[in-house]
Amino acid sequence: MSSAPRLYPMAALIRLTLISLYLALVLPLPLLAPTDLRLWMALAVPAGLLLLLAITSERVELDEQGLRVGHPPWCSWWLRRGWSLPWSAISGLIPVATSQGGRVFYVRSQAENGPPGVRRSYLLPQRVAGFDDFLERFSAASGIDTQTVGRITPPWTYQLLALLSGLLLAGELAVFALHPTMPGGV
Repeated sequence: MSSAPRLYPMAALIRLTLISLYLALVLPLPLLAPTDLRLWMALAVPAGLLLLLAITSERVELDEQGLRVGHPPWCSWWLRRGWSLPWSAISGLIPVATSQGGRVFYVRSQAENGPPGVRRSYLLPQRVAGFDDFLERFSAASGIDTQTVGRITPPWTYQLLALLSGLLLAGELAVFALHPTMPGGV
């Protein structure tokens, strides 16, 4: 593995789909809310968008020392999620079936500061851009076979959701363009 860290952000298709779905669902709310709630709704929509942007900014970093999953500095102080493991602590992958018929994988590791035999598991990121490259580098650095690891959901599911979100947004814009004086609280 090269000495320069390799960053893998959330896949753009997934991130943009989630953002467009959020916008499609909440943009009309300030206009449809009762008059006394419109200001609160107008403040809540950008606050929710900021939270969504922070959550979907999670990224994975691989370098010679190990694997790190977390958020960029602008929001990491706020979300405080993430984990890191040195390559030497990674002992395997554990597949777990999801209720939708997919599989997620947990990175199994020896606990560094715990008693011998104690293991911890961390969810392997499966929604990153450059997923195949990520798996190849993960496998090379950890020595773990990743041939059976795949994405949680196929790309067409996010493509369909993005299309539906776009249609919903377009429909909302058309309705408000045709009826600009729509009263609040329909």
